[in-house]
Amino acid sequence: MSEVVVVIRYQAAPNQADTARREILALVATVLSTEPACRGIQVFESAEDPTRFMLVERWPDGATYMGPHMQQPHIQSFIQRAGAFLAGPPDISLWHTAGGA
Repeated sequence: MSEVVVVIRYQAAPNQADTARREILALVATVLSTEPACRGIQVFESAEDPTRFMLVERWPDGATYMGPHMQQPHIQSFIQRAGAFLAGPPDISLWHTAGGA
């Protein structure tokens, strides 16, 4: 089975873009340094709206992302704190290469 690409979109709460950026970047650094199954994460900020962020993550499969990754203490801690700097829950979608290539 080919790897899965996870696209996560965040919207910062009003006046919280700097905090959201800082928290997201810190979380990404922790994931990359502590979760060997993660094959990479790119962080994007909207060119039109600095309160919108997008992560593009690569994982071996959806089960690894939705299971062990989501249960990590750093992920659970981020989720608990997120209400202070995000406008709502993230939009998360899983993707794979079309045609199985």
